[in-house]
Amino acid sequence: MACEDESALTKDAIRHRHSDQRRAKLKKSRNLIELWPEFARYFANGSDVSPTQIRPRLELVDGDTWHSQLFALASLYWSVPTSAGYGRRLRFLCWDDNTDCLIGIVALGDPVFNLGARDRYIGWNGDDRRERLWSVMDAYVLGAVPPYNALLCGKMLACLLRSTDVAEAFAAKYRNYVSIISGKRRRKAPLAMITTSSALGRSSVYNRLRLGGDQYFLSVGQTQGYGHFHIPDSLFLDMRLYLEMVGHEYANKHSYGNGPNWRLRVVREAITRIGLSPQLTQHGIAREVFVCETGANSLAYLRGEVKDLNPDQCKSASEIARLSLDRWVIPRSERVPTYREWRREDFLAEITGK
Repeated sequence: MACEDESALTKDAIRHRHSDQRRAKLKKSRNLIELWPEFARYFANGSDVSPTQIRPRLELVDGDTWHSQLFALASLYWSVPTSAGYGRRLRFLCWDDNTDCLIGIVALGDPVFNLGARDRYIGWNGDDRRERLWSVMDAYVLGAVPPYNALLCGKMLACLLRSTDVAEAFAAKYRNYVSIISGKRRRKAPLAMITTSSALGRSSVYNRLRLGGDQYFLSVGQTQGYGHFHIPDSLFLDMRLYLEMVGHEYANKHSYGNGPNWRLRVVREAITRIGLSPQLTQHGIAREVFVCETGANSLAYLRGEVKDLNPDQCKSASEIARLSLDRWVIPRSERVPTYREWRREDFLAEITGK
């Protein structure tokens, strides 16, 4: 597959490329969708929301609970299916305590091992990355649900990633963490950087994301447009069975730390062995890569130039929320009051297309 010029790919064209993947995910999620009557009350009507009174609160999602089911249901909203994440994971529900309804969801997971734009920005060589990647997480899910998305609450959620609340949740969960890649125990596991990438070309959420004079996310480059989302699960299973038949270790070697992106390696190895070009893994969508430095000296810390991360630039979630309401949410509500027309029943219709 030839890589198209990214500028020629509209957002609708990118959504279309993900349409088969989305249909497959919705089919797998039928049981979850059937829970809608139980969860509908957690989604707001537009008329319920008072922009000046929004009170965001982050809640950590633990294990297999109704919170995790709500998280999974909310994640079905986006036209580009979200990842399930792998390795270390921190999932959050963001509530509006004024309505007791969901503003949106955020999830951090282990970053990919090889990400050229990130590594060049930090100044890492291979050894540096192997030693300090444990202080980086990737925001693999982030978004506001209606009607809060119409009020630019996605920008607020992105800024909340650099809150003391998230940093403390990370430190509490991964204190004394043993790194799978380096094998070392980390008695202190400070979160020094969060990465993410755009789903639909140029991001309206992360670009020029500044709040209170601080830069929250910075664009550092693009991916090269390779991946595996365009390979259906049924075909991927056949590839695994083929590699197992020929005795290749990739068939079942899918633990984090066993090399970059196991699924992509399986696809490349399988198609190469049957005489096809590994360029078939090039889907043509180059995603913009963004980084959020959570400490005042994140780059120096990640390069090993200092021993301790300086978190002084982090604010509490409540302070970030207050700044966000003044900066984005309230002005947006005054300019575009159509958010009030949203009904919670529309959420299910958007997901199922019915």
